[in-house]
Amino acid sequence: MGKKGERGAKERTAALEEEARNAARRAEHGEEEYQCSGLLEQDFAELCARAGLQEVPRVVLRPHPSQPAAAEEMDPLGEKEGQSILAQIQGKYAYFRPAIQVELEHEDPKTTREVFIRGWRLEEKMLAILAKCLPALSNLQAIRLWKVGLTDLTLLSLISILPTCPNLKVLSLEGNPLPERSFYKLIGEESTLAHVSLRNNDIDDEAAALLGQALSSLRSSNKTLVSINLSYNHITDVGAASLANGLRLNRSLLSLSLAHNRIGDEGALQLAEPQRHSDVKSDRPSSHMSNTTLEKLQPAKAGKVTTKKKEPAKKEEKGQGSGGAATQVGGAAQAKKEEVKQAKKAVPAPEQKAARGKGTKSGNKDKRTQVTEVEAMEPTEIVNPLLEQAEHRDGKVFLPGNRVLIYMNLLRNQITERGLRAFLAAVEQQACKGPSGGKGPSGLLRLSLGKNNFPLDSKVFARIQELMMPRDPLPRPAKAAEEDQTVAV
Repeated sequence: MGKKGERGAKERTAALEEEARNAARRAEHGEEEYQCSGLLEQDFAELCARAGLQEVPRVVLRPHPSQPAAAEEMDPLGEKEGQSILAQIQGKYAYFRPAIQVELEHEDPKTTREVFIRGWRLEEKMLAILAKCLPALSNLQAIRLWKVGLTDLTLLSLISILPTCPNLKVLSLEGNPLPERSFYKLIGEESTLAHVSLRNNDIDDEAAALLGQALSSLRSSNKTLVSINLSYNHITDVGAASLANGLRLNRSLLSLSLAHNRIGDEGALQLAEPQRHSDVKSDRPSSHMSNTTLEKLQPAKAGKVTTKKKEPAKKEEKGQGSGGAATQVGGAAQAKKEEVKQAKKAVPAPEQKAARGKGTKSGNKDKRTQVTEVEAMEPTEIVNPLLEQAEHRDGKVFLPGNRVLIYMNLLRNQITERGLRAFLAAVEQQACKGPSGGKGPSGLLRLSLGKNNFPLDSKVFARIQELMMPRDPLPRPAKAAEEDQTVAV
């Protein structure tokens, strides 16, 4: 352990000792442990006071982007009084004081939806207080920490808080570089996070390799992460290859942002490879087969259901016939034969009513619904991607790759036309395959490759844009597409 690790361990030990002393003091004075009410402003102030903090950050509503800032409200012509301008300046600097900004689900202060902390260091003592406050927020969905001086040790404390917040799905840690590259611990197999943003964290190839292993390996795979933002870092071709390997066995990630990194053609080739082979027919035999041939198979199955209905109908009629004969004491054998004949003649009637009668029709409809549900559930039964059929080419084995990734952002990297051709081959293959019979997405729906090392009039890039435009569910102007740099989480 280095000097920084030793210093962090000492700080952690000192914080725990101080917390123990405070707990002993409260017990000595007969103070009960504080029960959080779900009102963050009240709970946070009380816990800070009990912890002996002199300066307590305020809990305030997060300014809305549409609201003008204090500096913008200042009159440029100087028509306002100096006292008013001074108040605005004070308000401007108050914005940068330590505070916990919150967004509410409704106007009720107990419906905190997001917690945003920016620009001040989170110590162990403060994290211990947040560990008591945050679980009481039943509506909490997102935590955003921007430049709060996280360390590898305080990250572990933060990770221990996450499972106690049942509705938390979004975690943004931007501007918090970690020497020991511990970010991969956020997206382990037991993680419940859906959206993670790690922008501007000095993530290098070694950290990218750890993240790729967390996405999937031969032993484990993340099953909840939907999007991850790794833009504005230091990932090169080596790190891109590690992430591409992680995508091969991952079946949950929909969005990957690698904008503003150092990825070149070799990394582009690795990232395009899983997409190129993600839609091969042999890759998903059950989902493709069950959905495309469902209409053809359904009449036959419906017929089987109808034929199965005959036997209960016969038994029912025979039961009625035997019951009727039993009530006729001393009935002759001829009467029994007539009952059997009538039962046989009565069989076609229920079959004819199957198309008209309400009861039988609903029964057949239920059966068809059950068949549809079974067929639709078949793809989810394939849990382990290693069981999917692989492809053998040039003496190598290629796994199918991620079949659900719909957005990849590679803006402002170092990709030339050589790398573009790899993505063009993948996009053309997906376009030729067309949408699969499944309900889910098939292949990339948006691919951002602008501002790389290729000419502005590149025909390859123009062809990629031409193919991707009809696939994009939310088409945007060309200029807006080029300006797009990151994935919002």
